[in-house]
Amino acid sequence: MSSCCSPAKKNCPSGASVTDSVKEYYGKRLTGSSDLKTNACTTSNVGKWPKHIREAISQCHDEVQSKYYGCGLTIPESLIGVHVLDLGSGSGLDCFVLSKLVGEGGSVVGIDMTDEQLAVANKHVDYHMEKFGLPKPNVRFVKGYIERLGEAGLEDNSFDIVVSNCVINLSPDKKSVLKEAFRVLKSGGELYFSDVYSDRAVPEEAKKDEVLWGECVSGAMVWSELVQYAQEVGFEEPRLVTASGYSIEDEKLKKIQEKLGGAQFCSATYRIVKIGDDKARDAKPMKVIYKGDILGFEKRLEFDAFNVFEAGIPKQVASPLAKILKGTRYANHFNFESTDGEEKETNGASKVSLVNPFPHITKTQPLSKGGCCS
Repeated sequence: MSSCCSPAKKNCPSGASVTDSVKEYYGKRLTGSSDLKTNACTTSNVGKWPKHIREAISQCHDEVQSKYYGCGLTIPESLIGVHVLDLGSGSGLDCFVLSKLVGEGGSVVGIDMTDEQLAVANKHVDYHMEKFGLPKPNVRFVKGYIERLGEAGLEDNSFDIVVSNCVINLSPDKKSVLKEAFRVLKSGGELYFSDVYSDRAVPEEAKKDEVLWGECVSGAMVWSELVQYAQEVGFEEPRLVTASGYSIEDEKLKKIQEKLGGAQFCSATYRIVKIGDDKARDAKPMKVIYKGDILGFEKRLEFDAFNVFEAGIPKQVASPLAKILKGTRYANHFNFESTDGEEKETNGASKVSLVNPFPHITKTQPLSKGGCCS
């Protein structure tokens, strides 16, 4: 059962009408993040981000920052020289930060369907290249739909990383988004994204509310649907990185909760990988030693919500994580040792609890008008 609307469902807007509504909302109704009615699709814990990322964000143009609508940090580790695609790039903030971090040898492509947002991003390309000291642009923006990347000329196996920041919930066809991301990723590539999730399907009344959909709430996937869709299109099981919860405290917004039928929401960041290497697929439980050679993470690497790697210290990992580390760009940053370790996660958590974000919410913030970037 899907939590999002599709043309086949009765009493739901068609996929086209959802898309048109989102275009209208982000292109014309919102002039900046201060216009948001809730902070479901805004970012928290900014102060905890690595210094080099905070510095890159601070160098971004004010107009780009003022039109930023995101719910997490979609900038993974080990970025030098890689090729990145940003789904729903908006005003381009994530793309510009990534363009600095990938450097001259890498590239960034942002895809968005909203003319007004693309205009802002394209206007400031030269500004950021000069600000970052890059000799020529390594970032470009294309118009298109995240469910149909091929129509925008994005080819199979062409990116090392796909990122997305609070956008997949806005799509009427979320499985197609994941399928397209899988297609354009290279073997060993990673989908690293933040989005909003619910703990249950929301009522049809909420799905038809343009504001609730546009505010990243009523289009949210039930977290278990993410697991289902990811595995159906070929990805490994999602790895939860962070989760933040939301509550409604503003009295003026209480009516929102009534429409949502008691559903709870959180923003969560996941990493999902595409493994194509047979040797990596057959990885057994093993000891891994982090080399401490990733910029900004020289002492420790917080790979997901359950696995922190201290530089130089051996750590036992189960086969699902060993497979990911050996079959992706992270293999260059680890030494691997065979072991007869048990086939289980090191923290002893069940398989389900490793993916469900709700038991691992680190902070609950009130839903109220405006966001951190306003």
